[in-house]
Amino acid sequence: MKRSHVNDIIARSDAFMRSFGFTLPPFAYWKPEEMKARVASDCPAIYDARLGWDITDYGKGRFDEFGLVLFTLRNGDVSNLTTGQGMVYAEKLMITRNGQVNPLHRHAIKTEDIINRGGGTLVLQMYNSRPDGSVDEESDVEVATDARLRRLKAGDLLKLLPGESVTLLPGNWHAFWAEDGDVLMGEVSTVNDDLTDNYFREPVGRFSAIEEDASPVHLLVSDYDTWLRAG
Repeated sequence: MKRSHVNDIIARSDAFMRSFGFTLPPFAYWKPEEMKARVASDCPAIYDARLGWDITDYGKGRFDEFGLVLFTLRNGDVSNLTTGQGMVYAEKLMITRNGQVNPLHRHAIKTEDIINRGGGTLVLQMYNSRPDGSVDEESDVEVATDARLRRLKAGDLLKLLPGESVTLLPGNWHAFWAEDGDVLMGEVSTVNDDLTDNYFREPVGRFSAIEEDASPVHLLVSDYDTWLRAG
């Protein structure tokens, strides 16, 4: 993705979030120089927990067809899950555009509630996992949607209107996209680890390579190792 495109996506995404009454925390708007200074002084958790903007085209180079905008608002450390103490949770805001597919994937550790916060209809295609972790294309999928248990045939589509949500457990394969308009999504989950806990059915790149045709207005979490690491 070109950096100029990323800059534009961030600006449009912030406006879309605000249109539903969601205002991001101050660090969402820090310039790269301020982000580097603050992480080195009083905000190390931004780097450690990978908080902030995350824009991906899954390495396909066709963001309008395959892509997602994410902003990680809060996140703990995976080590907290072993003790049950500290920040054992995470929260994100996401935007999936009309017809923009997010490829089939699962998590091994994370349990997550996916919430349609507003806009169009959020559509999820779902499968169970086989014992080896691969996609089970035969067994029914049982999921909770706003505390209501529902049983779906493998590969069936679950449609969530604004205000509705689904709880996805580790091993639940899912792809998703928006219909009838862009969707603002919420994610409330156990600790999130995008570096190691994403398993895609087809080989894709979780983080996009950036072509630096412009200066970054705001950094992506995938920029942090280059821009914010010590030294």
